[in-house]
Formats: sequence, C-alpha cells, structure tokens
Amino acid sequence: MAAKLKKGDKVIVLAGKDKGKTGTITSVDPKANKAVVDGINIAIRATRQSQTSQGGRLPKAMPIDLSNLAYVDAKGKATRVGFKMEGDKKVRYAKTTGDVIDA
Repeated sequence: MAAKLKKGDKVIVLAGKDKGKTGTITSVDPKANKAVVDGINIAIRATRQSQTSQGGRLPKAMPIDLSNLAYVDAKGKATRVGFKMEGDKKVRYAKTTGDVIDA
C-alpha cells in the first residue's frame, strides 16, 4: 500500500503529550507504523562519551504512531490524505481542499 505520510511532510500531532504541535517527518517505519517527527515526542536518553561526541543526557525524538499524525495542508489545517489518478500517475491529495500534495 502506498504511504499516506512520507519523509519531509509537515504534520500535526492529534493525540498524546504533544497534541497540537507541528513538525516535519524525519523518518518513517512502515512495518511498525511509526514515524519520527523532529521536536515531537522528545525523551531524554543517556549516551556514553566517545572520541567524536560528548556523552550525557541528550534529548532524542522518539517514534510516534502514524494514526496520531495528520498532514498539514497549505492553509495550515489538519487534513486526511487520499489518492487519485492524474493522467496515468497516482498522486496524493488533501481531502479538505482537493489540492495535490506531490505533483
């Protein structure tokens, strides 16, 4: 099945401790149905010091379930994503406005 949310999409959080916050997807794990969004779902992780990096308690963005994310359209509102055929190409579109997301 084609992905409704992809890397680089601007999304808003629908549920959880970061409800209402927006961010950009940095990575998607389709098998686990989760995505990592920068600045969202931050947890403190202890990291060991190495030659290249300083150790300590570092903030890290943890994966969030795709069902708790919604695509943000051009107007800044949350919308669902659908698929339609444009010519011979399958494209994603915002269901509220009907605008094509990726041409």
